Amino acid sequence: MSPQKRVKNSQAQKRTSQGRDTFQTSLSAWKVKEKPSDSNIWKQNNPVEAHEHVDDEAEDILQIAVGYFEKGPIKTSRSKDKILEKHLKTVENVAWKNGLAPEAIDILLNVALSGKFGTAVNTRILKCMIPTTLVSEESVVKAISWLCVGKCSGNTKVLFYRWLVAMFDFIDQKEQINLLYGFFFASLQDDALCPYVCHLLYLLTKKDNVKPFRVRKLLDLQAKMGMQPHLQALLSLYKFFAPTLISVSLPIRKKIYFKNSKDLWDSAVLAVRLRNHGPFSEPLKLTLSPADLHPLKRKWNSHSVIPRLNSGNYAKGQGKKEMSLSDHLSCNRSLPLEQLQSFPLLLKNIHCLELPSQMGSVLNNSLLLHYINCVRDESLLLRLYHWLSQILQEECIWYKVNDYEHGKEFTNFLDTVIRAECFLQEGFYSCEAFLYKSIPLWDGLCCRSQFLQLVSWIPFSSFSEVKPLLFDHLAQLFFTSTIYFKCSVLQSLKELLQNWLLWLSMDVHMKPTMSSPLETTLGESMNSVSALIHYVGWLSTTAMRLENNSTFLLHFILDFFEKVCDIYINHDLPLVVLLPPGIFYSSLLSLDTSIVNQLCYIMYRYHKNLIAAKKNELVQKARSEFSFSSKTCQQFNHYLTTMVGCLWTSKPFEKGIYIDPKILEKTGVVQFKNSLNIVHHPSLLSYAASFLLQCPEA
Repeated sequence: MSPQKRVKNSQAQKRTSQGRDTFQTSLSAWKVKEKPSDSNIWKQNNPVEAHEHVDDEAEDILQIAVGYFEKGPIKTSRSKDKILEKHLKTVENVAWKNGLAPEAIDILLNVALSGKFGTAVNTRILKCMIPTTLVSEESVVKAISWLCVGKCSGNTKVLFYRWLVAMFDFIDQKEQINLLYGFFFASLQDDALCPYVCHLLYLLTKKDNVKPFRVRKLLDLQAKMGMQPHLQALLSLYKFFAPTLISVSLPIRKKIYFKNSKDLWDSAVLAVRLRNHGPFSEPLKLTLSPADLHPLKRKWNSHSVIPRLNSGNYAKGQGKKEMSLSDHLSCNRSLPLEQLQSFPLLLKNIHCLELPSQMGSVLNNSLLLHYINCVRDESLLLRLYHWLSQILQEECIWYKVNDYEHGKEFTNFLDTVIRAECFLQEGFYSCEAFLYKSIPLWDGLCCRSQFLQLVSWIPFSSFSEVKPLLFDHLAQLFFTSTIYFKCSVLQSLKELLQNWLLWLSMDVHMKPTMSSPLETTLGESMNSVSALIHYVGWLSTTAMRLENNSTFLLHFILDFFEKVCDIYINHDLPLVVLLPPGIFYSSLLSLDTSIVNQLCYIMYRYHKNLIAAKKNELVQKARSEFSFSSKTCQQFNHYLTTMVGCLWTSKPFEKGIYIDPKILEKTGVVQFKNSLNIVHHPSLLSYAASFLLQCPEA
């Protein structure tokens, strides 16, 4: 061995031993202290410090209790059960009130999984494993090692895996846990553990973990147990990373595969955060400098549901000495996120970024959103989707715990998610599932702006699948709400159509970098877009009857169809869908000049798109997938003939749509044939009169 290698190895051993000694020292320093005496006078004179003294006494009692569990049960004394219950209640009370420090969790995890006490005691200990800050990776690895000994019961193992999934984002690092992937995978044989192990593997899986023998094992388990959601989830993730290894068909739609493992701990974790750090404050805007996010000034960023940006190595190094940027780059070969302060620095170090352990922290940081958008790593989005699904789909903990007291904070959180979607120009599947679950219970008032913006960012999917889950419920609210809500919904659906068209136009002309959520042909995609347009046409026609042909509402309807009429030219997609008759005739007979003007522009753009569609070779190439209907041209000619007969030739309703002259005579309009031409049309008559007034007298 060369001298240089020996020096490096000795330095590495010193650093490792120092790290272990530091951890052991912190544990020993945390252990039982002697209680101070004669403090009554001090308490009376200093009420604020007296409160802190009470907390110190509680901490001392907790240390005594943890020390008792660490030593093991007492075999002699009759009062053993009373002492055990006393210390157990102490741990539970402190944990549910203030949370437990990493050192206490380290000791109690060993106690619960080592089998020193009975199953009932171990269960109670695991149920109160509520961290104040983080959970040490080393503690988790030691706890997992106890599973190999076999001293704990099956119920204790199940509860431990549930706790591990629930606290996954609180673990400071996950490198060593990832090395145990094979051990976790082998645990799938246990029927009781299988759902929770699948959930853990879903969180840990990277592309390197997907192996042919693991795929075969999962398929064998599925053949044995049937189409279980947790197995489908893991198979879907494997197929996401290695499509060639899995040929079986899996559910296309994203859904909730796992039961919520946080039921036992989520409300307690939130309560501890609120108690330790105070209430939420206003949300953060996207920032370029994560180093400026100080936890004492940004309570929302630090202690709310969105975690503070933090990387494990950086946090460990802070307590020892200040490290320069060059030290980090030379030692760890990765740039801690706390050092990332500018976009040029991101470009220089995009290949060596250390991603946060809690993916939710990227929502408040535009640099990391840039990184996600550039690298297009599926695992990053999957981690983010999982974190959002825990917060949105399964919990809504703001409302559960605080009884709608923190509705503003929930609204601010949704605004943060929406800003991230706008930044990435991509809808999150977790938000889509949240809408499916929430819209049936939504009153149309709470968080209206946020809900409708989430609707506009629903990822492209089959309309026939989305309609019963979302649009049918939205239609009920639409018809029973005010005209202003109707206009807001139409604006949201217009933005949804715009996003779908942009995604489809990109997929047609370039191979997507990520696996498509829907393996559909071009014709099937166009059918979904067409169904959305017809749905909006149905909503619009019915709403015009309910609102007595409101001009205000008609403006929003025509804005939507102004986007529809240019689909072929603007997005190069083989689709032309005309506006419904109820909207066309309401616009043609409107008393508002801008409505008639907008209708004429829409008809002009329809004409351009139809001419281009007939000449373009794309229609011929795609004819096998999409049939360009001649009925569309016939309906357009029908509209155009009616419009020309009314506005230009003064022969209304003779061609296109026919109305018996006797019915027109009953209206009492003198010379009804000329009443809708470009001079006498009610919406244009004022312009004709103005023109005549400006003419010089004859």
